[in-house]
Amino acid sequence: MSRVFIAHLAGIGVFDPNGDQIGRVREAVATLRVGRQPPRVLGLVVELLHRHRIFVPMGRVTRIESDAVALSTGTVNMRRFERRPSELLVLSELLDRTVTISEDGRGVSIVDAAMEQNRINDWEITKLAVRGVGSRITRRRSELFQVDWSEVDGLSLSETSQGTGALLSVLAGMRPADVAAALRDMPQKRRVDVALALDDDRLADILEELPEDDQVRLLSALGDERAADVLEAMDDDDAADLLGELPSDEQERLLKLMEPEEAAPVRRLMTYEEFTAGGLMTTEPVILLPDATVAEALALVRNPDLPTALAAQVFVVRPPQATPTGRFLGTASVQRLLREAPYALVSGLADKDPAALRPDTPIAEVTRHLATYDLVAAPVVDENDRLLGAVSVDDVLDHLLPEDWRDVIAGTNGHG
Repeated sequence: MSRVFIAHLAGIGVFDPNGDQIGRVREAVATLRVGRQPPRVLGLVVELLHRHRIFVPMGRVTRIESDAVALSTGTVNMRRFERRPSELLVLSELLDRTVTISEDGRGVSIVDAAMEQNRINDWEITKLAVRGVGSRITRRRSELFQVDWSEVDGLSLSETSQGTGALLSVLAGMRPADVAAALRDMPQKRRVDVALALDDDRLADILEELPEDDQVRLLSALGDERAADVLEAMDDDDAADLLGELPSDEQERLLKLMEPEEAAPVRRLMTYEEFTAGGLMTTEPVILLPDATVAEALALVRNPDLPTALAAQVFVVRPPQATPTGRFLGTASVQRLLREAPYALVSGLADKDPAALRPDTPIAEVTRHLATYDLVAAPVVDENDRLLGAVSVDDVLDHLLPEDWRDVIAGTNGHG
């Protein structure tokens, strides 16, 4: 999966983690950047039954093979895909375009585009397969060859582009926390311009790093439809916290716009008190059934979108697998999994937590529990021993630090 030619993806099947086909790839969506920086591939347009087309972010893709694309989850946003002004449809708008090779001024036609993952696991279009253009004889004799994206003129945004293009190119390589700090230094209108230009997953990551007041202002500026999309892309616990800052009528309006499968866990989290295990937990830890193998477990924790604390262990339950699950059986750390044979069952390696947390457990007790047993995340179960979610060290720290801790870090400007 190191380099994938996008034209070859057209028409191949898209499958959920259970091997069931969801649909077929019909398009790839990218966003151009300033200068010679390669475009970022945001996701794939997948056609379901009855020609209904949806958008699947690249963060949901775990494997790309010659005849299949595998997703990390079977839950996808069923809202019909609509192209935004800042987006480029690779197959429809990039292929067959005539561009110029910078070095010698030759005109070439784009036949295919190759995408690769960069060091922060974003997909970028790094190579173009091109063919020379000119007279009919030249076209007949010309052969395909590859060039770097940076070697071609006529595609990227202008360096002198007004608006948010240049700023977005600067923010593109920054971590979400650093982008959030940069946004806080901007006027509100500039913040909104940047937020509108970002894709849903990227904006969700950045919103999670902003103080609650700033989150509310930005979310309100997006419009209800876009706000619902961004809430779906956020972690369930962060989405619940953000919605909790809104008036009840706005909460309900946005929850109704979200996909029911995405809204259900958020609604459940909103029923718990803020400073309890239920209010702190995420409903999406890595959950496996007893017949899962070590190889399957390790494949799941490799997901680059998984928070580090949650990727450190897996939670084993009886069916059903979605929270609230069947009976909780125990946890297995990644360190333990790495020492076992790939075909071993995780149920045989799982250790039952000595005192699993209840959703009403106060934050002080949650903190003591994590410290006592040297845990980076702990299970939260109900009175029937069903797994509801997991509380991580990150969740606890966010609530234990002073409200202005982000201001202190931003004030250091990255230096001690």
